[in-house]
Amino acid sequence: MWVRSTMVYRTSFFLTALGNLTGSALDFVTIVLMFSHVTVLGGFTLPEVAFLYGTTSTAFGIADLVLGSMDRLGRRIRDGTLDTLLLRPVPVLAQVAADRFALRRLGRITQGALVLAWALVRVDVAWTPVKVLMVPMMLVCGAAIFSAVFVAGGAFQFWASDASEVQNSLTYGGQTMLQYPPGVFARELVRGVTFVVPLAFVNWLPALHVLGRPDPLGLPSWVDFASPPVAFACCALAGAAWRAGLRSYRSTGS
Repeated sequence: MWVRSTMVYRTSFFLTALGNLTGSALDFVTIVLMFSHVTVLGGFTLPEVAFLYGTTSTAFGIADLVLGSMDRLGRRIRDGTLDTLLLRPVPVLAQVAADRFALRRLGRITQGALVLAWALVRVDVAWTPVKVLMVPMMLVCGAAIFSAVFVAGGAFQFWASDASEVQNSLTYGGQTMLQYPPGVFARELVRGVTFVVPLAFVNWLPALHVLGRPDPLGLPSWVDFASPPVAFACCALAGAAWRAGLRSYRSTGS
């Protein structure tokens, strides 16, 4: 329904999608401007940073397209309109995800994919079948991990009522952080996004293997391939949190 309503005004859709693409591109322009003054950033060249940027932006863009509406859940909980979703014979999570579905977010995916394509052409990597397969694995697993964070953040709003900014700090903030090499951040922060909120498995750890870079935490080499089980575990935990939150919902009492 939301896609059909969006496409009624096609010019408006294309302009908003273009605006979304342009707005996202400014992040990469900032990185390019940095490299006009330095040759490496955290030990990474511009094509290597572009590889990080392209993988995380594309993966996040997919998750944002599918579940970016989760930040509206807090408003529905506060005003009681979530009750309407509970009456329909459709999973509540699917309805929340489809609420005001914004097809314009394809602009972010397109921009990230373009940067990734440029990086794959320019990056100095001895490609092997394993490294080639790791690129789509990063996109799929990264989208799954970001989606799990979106769902877990939505589940937290059942108790906090208004925690969209906490969720955004982990989703939008995490996406911005992963665009840069891990070496530019404090080791404690890198540990946090590896062992607490495992965003490092979106692209940092597998990218280190693809690019042939050392792990700043000195983890075993097999950890670079752990993104699929980590993504599965994140989705399972997020699903459990969502079900627990939904069971705790008691409407507004009005």
